[in-house]
Amino acid sequence: MEVVLAMVVPAVVVGVLVWLAASRWPRPVEAPSVPPSEMAKVPERHGPLAVLVRRRVDPTRLTGLALTVALAVLALGLLGVGLLLRMVRTDSGFARWDLAFTRFGAQHATAWTTDLLRNVSRLGGYEVIVLLAVVVAVIEVRRTRRWAVVGLLAVVVAGQFAAAELVKRVVDRARPDLLNLTGFSGTSFPSGHATAAAATFMAIALVVGLGRRPRTRAVLVGVAAGLAAAVAATRVLLGVHWFTDVLAGLLLGWAWFALCSIAFGGVLLRFGAPVAQAETAVDATTADAS
Repeated sequence: MEVVLAMVVPAVVVGVLVWLAASRWPRPVEAPSVPPSEMAKVPERHGPLAVLVRRRVDPTRLTGLALTVALAVLALGLLGVGLLLRMVRTDSGFARWDLAFTRFGAQHATAWTTDLLRNVSRLGGYEVIVLLAVVVAVIEVRRTRRWAVVGLLAVVVAGQFAAAELVKRVVDRARPDLLNLTGFSGTSFPSGHATAAAATFMAIALVVGLGRRPRTRAVLVGVAAGLAAAVAATRVLLGVHWFTDVLAGLLLGWAWFALCSIAFGGVLLRFGAPVAQAETAVDATTADAS
């Protein structure tokens, strides 16, 4: 029973925290009621500002700007993975808890709790992840009529598998050798199951939440984060990953999802009204200049 609580409690805590953050995220505000003709005069009065405005709101550059932000998010995620790797190398920080958590899972394992943990762990496995992505893609394309949903899910799923495998090969960390209660392959850092669950469940929450109420989207995001945390916990409790492995997997998965979601923002999501109005202002300026 203790190992079940060790899986459920982190999942609930992470899910609730992410749900609270998502539910309180600032909602888009309406664009100010400024006529486009007036906005178009601003670049005329400020020469250097004209260049800045054109570069930032030119529709041909919006995707590039979003990718720049996404790369910054990805860099922060990779920085976290790097810090965790340093902890592993120096046996400091979270790495000091690795052995204790692995021993806890081995000492409190029973037949029924092991079966339960294995079933939850399978949610982050290759077969389930791919199947879920395909099913969600079919359903959401029919609902939203947006084929970009397929592209997003395909890039998220394929990319996270590739990213996790690349880091595994570079780090080449050995698995725990106390008590392996389920099958595994490859090296240990980061957890592939945690990476897959973090990235894929968030992507599913994004596409399922398209066109739905903000409260519904917040719940979906919270559930996605909680499920990823549950999968990550099972990998430690089943003795096939260290604690720092699953933390790195979660960070890597969420960072990859952030990159993909922002890159597809211009296709799947709606840029705010102020951006649309700025584009109108730039068009007006171009028309006046010609």
